[in-house]
Amino acid sequence: MAKASEIKTGNILRVNNELVTVDEWNHRTPGKGGAFYTGKFRNIKTGRIVEARMNTDEAVEICRVETNDYQYLYEDGDYLVIMDNESYEQFNVSKELFGNAIKFLKEGMSVLVSMESDEPIMAQLPNFAEFEITYSEPAVKGDTSTNALKAATLENGIEVRVPLFVNQGDRIKIDTRTGEYVERVK
Repeated sequence: MAKASEIKTGNILRVNNELVTVDEWNHRTPGKGGAFYTGKFRNIKTGRIVEARMNTDEAVEICRVETNDYQYLYEDGDYLVIMDNESYEQFNVSKELFGNAIKFLKEGMSVLVSMESDEPIMAQLPNFAEFEITYSEPAVKGDTSTNALKAATLENGIEVRVPLFVNQGDRIKIDTRTGEYVERVK
């Protein structure tokens, strides 16, 4: 157990048997009374933000979290099977941990997984991924207004908006956080 004065922004805490990340943590010294801390905690599972106030000597549990690179192998029901690149150990990670970005996951892709006591608590895809365009409408001549976009289907079946000069068979880079086109890959 640690004291509230030892908490830093970015720490992961166990509060009421829930894991939370510390988004903000501020020391306050009012004119009257003792000093205290105020902060905002984000629940890892629900994403809900909770504001908190703690005395400087209040006990808290700071969790030890390890984040490592793993390789995504395949889907197994509600779970994804990933492999440790060093020990070749395989284990399951819930699809829910990846959020909306899961639609950009490809077999063999490197993923970041955070573990607390051998339990996966957070997972993240690389910020950018490359995909081949399997279908796109041809650009219409004269339809070149600024930032004109057209629909294109990626190799995984996801539809994205791309500039008019991108064609079927091209490889493009996608931002997995937003699902937006970044650039064409040579």
